[in-house]
Amino acid sequence: MKKTGKISWKLLIPLLILILAAYYYMALPAINIHSRGIWKFILLVLVVAFIFMASPQIEITGNRRSPFKIRFLKRGKFFKALLGAVVVAVLAYVAGSLLSSPVINARKYQKLMTVETGEFSEDITQISYDQIPLLDSDSAAILASRKMGSLVDLASQFEVSDLYNQINYRGQPVRINPLRYANLIKWFTNRKDGISAYIKIDMASQKTELIRLKEGMKYTLYDHLGRNLYRHLRFRYPTYIFNDISFELDEEGTPYWVCSVARYNIGLFGGETVGRVVLCNAINGECTDYKVEETPSWVDRVYSASLLVRLYDYYGTLKHGYFNSILSQRDCLSTTNGYNYLAINDDVWVYTGVTSITSDQSNVGFVLMNQRTMETKYYEIEGAIEDSAMGSAEGKVQNLGYVSTFPLLLNIDNQPTYFMSLKDASGLVKKYAMVNVGNYQIVATGDSVAECEKNYTALMKENNLSAEEETEEAEGEILTISGTIAKIAETVVDGNSHYYLLLRESEEIFDVKVGDNLSVIRYNVGDTINLEYRQGTDSCTVVSIK
Repeated sequence: MKKTGKISWKLLIPLLILILAAYYYMALPAINIHSRGIWKFILLVLVVAFIFMASPQIEITGNRRSPFKIRFLKRGKFFKALLGAVVVAVLAYVAGSLLSSPVINARKYQKLMTVETGEFSEDITQISYDQIPLLDSDSAAILASRKMGSLVDLASQFEVSDLYNQINYRGQPVRINPLRYANLIKWFTNRKDGISAYIKIDMASQKTELIRLKEGMKYTLYDHLGRNLYRHLRFRYPTYIFNDISFELDEEGTPYWVCSVARYNIGLFGGETVGRVVLCNAINGECTDYKVEETPSWVDRVYSASLLVRLYDYYGTLKHGYFNSILSQRDCLSTTNGYNYLAINDDVWVYTGVTSITSDQSNVGFVLMNQRTMETKYYEIEGAIEDSAMGSAEGKVQNLGYVSTFPLLLNIDNQPTYFMSLKDASGLVKKYAMVNVGNYQIVATGDSVAECEKNYTALMKENNLSAEEETEEAEGEILTISGTIAKIAETVVDGNSHYYLLLRESEEIFDVKVGDNLSVIRYNVGDTINLEYRQGTDSCTVVSIK
């Protein structure tokens, strides 16, 4: 007896819906016209539906010689409409991409970032040693891995993640690094308690600490299912396009995910900046949504360094249109091939050099960009490109084979100065180097930051770059005093002889630099002396002896 039946394409609709739902659950595209992900999802839906509509219908005949019979469905209006929808979606995506590009909108791209001109000596003050970040992300990763390896109770279940965010925490530059589950099985056995610790590295002292939490982090980038951070955010904010997520601490030490929401200012996909910020508590998953200008002050990273660099490149290269940036390149400036971070007034600023596109050996200036507010300042200071400075520093210790980190910009005696750590083959910091921005032949090294600065200051004096004399002239008016010497003490400061005098008629300490006032050696205790001096905080600097 022959059995006949039909396998209709309609029976596959539930399977199609299941596949598309699984894709959405995994890919998590934002339901937003500006999201390329949702366009790809829509195209996938239309293409899969079109394929099923175009596929043949299979009929089971029951005949041994010819058990199946294939016939095609009639091409109805729905089929044609589906084909038209696929074509329209593809054309809309291509047109949206083209109309959003810098080729057509160069002027709009160039105006995405506002750049002010700054004064180096006023904006960047000389910072103390305990606030200078000495480590890059690679060195921090080595320290974190070593710390993790010493913790037997955690090392078997967790490992160090590759997320190293530099922030200012209670006035100190630190890198913080959340742990992650070692594998899926370790997640399954530890998911109830969550991730119970993170690593904090002091960028100045290199002190590495494991900070244990009273309650573990249950919403992270390393969780699965509904507790995965991306999925947790997507189901709460289905229309938000999250372009950057960083790990930070509030002032109480509570771990948060700082999730920047992209805003597109040009066409469908162009002119990306940041419009909102979502703060997600890593422990309990509570989320707070802010406008970007209302972001709490403890947050350091709203704009990623890569986004800020890209926006400045638009500003510097598109002044005279897109084709000028490709062909004649007149007045085109771009950032150099790296960046670093600088802590100023409890904010983190991205530093990078600025060079002419047609030149690869020198900078025309440098730029600082605030990661919380996008405030940008340009400093017109010509000097060596960072690669040249790194080469000079490495050349100073070439016998040791140390490698330089990317420079950090410091103010040393009002001189723009590249500061670098020098690492050995294992990636650990062994020495420090300072290179003058204006003259990269002036290079000093030291086993400590203090020693390095001392050597560097001496080199600047030898090359007539010291700001000491200019500083003295600006310190205040010249005062006079006459009195009897009660005590004389001799010392050496930075290789120069100084006499410190106490007068019976005053409680001040008078500092006399022997090289500038040689006649001071003629005086003894009990002699009367006439001094011209400037008032200082701890002592008075003697200008001349009359």
